[in-house]
Amino acid sequence: MGGVLGALTAHCGHDAGQIIHRSLSPFIYSRSSFPDALLLRSSSDLMAQVPETSLPSGSGARWISGGGGGASPEEAVEKAGKMEEAAAGATKASSGREAEEMKLEPLQEPKPVPEENLTWTSSGGDEKFMTSGTEDKQSTCETKEQEPKLVKPKKKRRKKSVYTVGLRGLINLGNTCFMNCIVQALTHIPLLKDFFLSDKHKCIMTSPSLCLVCEMSSLFHAMYSGSRTPHIPYKLLHLIWIHAEHLAGYRQQDAHEFLIAILDVLHRHSKDDSGVQEANNPNCCNCIIDQIFTGGLQSDVTCQACHSVSTTIDPCWDISLDLPGSCATFDSQNPERADGTVSRDDHIPGIPSLTDCLQWFTRPEHLGSSAKIKCNSCQSYQESTKQLTMKKLPIVACFHLKRFEHVGKQRRKINTFISFPLELDMTPFLASTKESRMKEGQPPADCVPNENKYSLFAVINHHGTLESGHYTSFIRQQKDQWFSCDDAIITKATIEDLLYSEGYLLFYHKQGLEKD
Repeated sequence: MGGVLGALTAHCGHDAGQIIHRSLSPFIYSRSSFPDALLLRSSSDLMAQVPETSLPSGSGARWISGGGGGASPEEAVEKAGKMEEAAAGATKASSGREAEEMKLEPLQEPKPVPEENLTWTSSGGDEKFMTSGTEDKQSTCETKEQEPKLVKPKKKRRKKSVYTVGLRGLINLGNTCFMNCIVQALTHIPLLKDFFLSDKHKCIMTSPSLCLVCEMSSLFHAMYSGSRTPHIPYKLLHLIWIHAEHLAGYRQQDAHEFLIAILDVLHRHSKDDSGVQEANNPNCCNCIIDQIFTGGLQSDVTCQACHSVSTTIDPCWDISLDLPGSCATFDSQNPERADGTVSRDDHIPGIPSLTDCLQWFTRPEHLGSSAKIKCNSCQSYQESTKQLTMKKLPIVACFHLKRFEHVGKQRRKINTFISFPLELDMTPFLASTKESRMKEGQPPADCVPNENKYSLFAVINHHGTLESGHYTSFIRQQKDQWFSCDDAIITKATIEDLLYSEGYLLFYHKQGLEKD
């Protein structure tokens, strides 16, 4: 650039060189637009390096403007001459250097060039600037013959976040995508939304600033405030670090582990909100978390000698399912269909589905001779079978597909695609269904109680490997309207995008209690 200025000064005289110097002043003095390693030196330094003589025709110095091709020193000289003539013609009342200075006075305070429109390049020791948009002052100096030659470079398209009340981006605070996707899912649970937006929480903690339920209430209000700017959940992250120390720090964390941790802390901090406990079970909590997420998992252990059954029922907030390809390998039990489409309540033919995983989860499992248990009837250790079924269905059913496997010292991710439906019937996996099959035979398929039907409303996906990955989520805002949430960016998604994604956590809501 110094070479160009020197050449213009030598060939065109002091006035033309001054015109070019002024038009380039934003490029020379804009320090904030470039890294320190790429800062230009002052104009005096540049001019000092090039003698005020004409540059040889083979010089590589070029001035590139408006995304057009580079100009040789001779072309730059010619352009400067035309600029000088245009300036002189515009000042009819006066002539000479003073008139030119008056005409060019606005150029002394040029508008800064946006950072994204500047590109620094270097070729063979020559220094060049490129601008993706020509400034108004410079564009007036271009002749009509040169305009068709100027080609604006294509600008990089950025994903434009869509706006709708209740959908708000969340800033990633440093490997916190696992937290952001869980927050998006929780804020779209109707009963949880009604609870927090109605301010039903009554905090009794001595330090309310440490109450996670109070912070979740503030978070819900922020998410549904109508603001279009992404929310910064730093307070939520700080409280999680305090109450779940194993998640403290900016390391990558597991979204399922975070879900269980935040539900546990919310459960502990909201016990006093319900005020009601079942009389026959003082340990049973009726807080908002247990009302929504708690289901009853029934375990039946049958003695192989006397066939007596020992039954236990444990509360659960989610169901973790083994996948094909893991140590608990199984085959798809559903026959293939003729077509290869994905429907609301079916799965891709030949590919394992969520229903297959649930059937494997609730199958009778032979414990073997190495896991004998003491039978209360036989009063001796006997081989037995174990079967899990759902005694009580939760309002929100969360299915965890176990994609991260730890066997000995080996750790790996299972990328097996699992299809999942938009609508799920949990009737086949109930303990009552198992009992009716044993007594009266299988009930007709069309007699499905409505309270056993679920609708999908959130899917959390993990991209990448076990060592390095990223979490995103699909959220249903209204019926059949899905959105992709990637931290601060929210975009519209199609049903195909959803159903063909590699699910990690699947959230279903009971249809009878669901609100659009």
